[in-house]
Amino acid sequence: EKHAHAKGVAVTLVRNGSRGMVWLEPMVEVEGPKGRLAFGPMTLSDVPALFGDLSAHPKALGLTEDLPWLKAQTRLTFARVGVIDPLSLDDYKAQGGLSGLTRALTMDKSAIVAEVTASGLRGRGGAGFPTGIKWKTVSEALADRKYIVCNADEGDSATFADRMLMEGDPFTLIEGMAIAGVACGATKGFVYIRSEYPVAIRVMQDAVAIAQAAGVLGASVLGSGHAFDMEVRVGAGAYVCGEETSLLNSLEGKRGVVRAKPPLPALAGLFGQPTVVNNVLSLAAVPGIVAHGGAHYAGFGINRSTGTMPFQLGGNVLRGGVVEVPFGITLDDLVTRFGGGTSSTRPIKAIQV
Repeated sequence: EKHAHAKGVAVTLVRNGSRGMVWLEPMVEVEGPKGRLAFGPMTLSDVPALFGDLSAHPKALGLTEDLPWLKAQTRLTFARVGVIDPLSLDDYKAQGGLSGLTRALTMDKSAIVAEVTASGLRGRGGAGFPTGIKWKTVSEALADRKYIVCNADEGDSATFADRMLMEGDPFTLIEGMAIAGVACGATKGFVYIRSEYPVAIRVMQDAVAIAQAAGVLGASVLGSGHAFDMEVRVGAGAYVCGEETSLLNSLEGKRGVVRAKPPLPALAGLFGQPTVVNNVLSLAAVPGIVAHGGAHYAGFGINRSTGTMPFQLGGNVLRGGVVEVPFGITLDDLVTRFGGGTSSTRPIKAIQV
């Protein structure tokens, strides 16, 4: 902005989410007639050259979408991350946002659950439990009140996909939770975010407020008559609250300790009511599944592991970041083709999964 002002050039500067190419960040993209041109990793001294011949810029990478690392991916959940202004509902809609929720509002509860079941979506938090079965249990449970809880207490080593999604495309998570609410008959949702994610917390809180003001959340979701609202809750740094029953205790204002099962949270969860507890990536996959159909999503992946997975590469790796590809990829492919091997150039001796 400083250089643009000095040169008398009008620019529109938007801070978007990360494309996941962490080794190329900070990255600047410039809108051109053929698409977005990428430059990075940028320093302050690289900025003045952006106002000259872009093709001669020392950090020029070419068209962002043509970068081999990005082109080789199948971005379903992360399709908009790094592309849109995270807090622009208009940007979100222009990129296909809210089409899943709009379709869900025309369907029966059982039909929505059937689409999610047909997709083969399984819990992305690590347990791999079929999402459709969990939703069916909550949907068919008899109760005056039901809840949708998003587990965003991402505390494992080298995990950052949840944070990147919430910071880069928060409306996807909101839409996924609203669809879950309509499918299960829940009217209230909570996103439980770890306290170490201040930016994600702020972006999610702002996005929820924007969605409420636009009628995406509230007493009548998109004017349908279905009620669903949600709020952001912040953890207090307890690693154990990443476990779903400890998380529920924390949400209730109790000490975060693991509950005995049964009863399952799907039958007696938050405040003793039927509750869906899903990970960020599970819920964020839902809008695309409902918009395009469960069969479309099930067309990716291998065997019972359908769809795509945003894999996170961190540690002693040359190209760290988020890689979204269908299930079935080998560890060798992930670490050598996408990750580029070790950053130290020494042979790989071990991979922690």
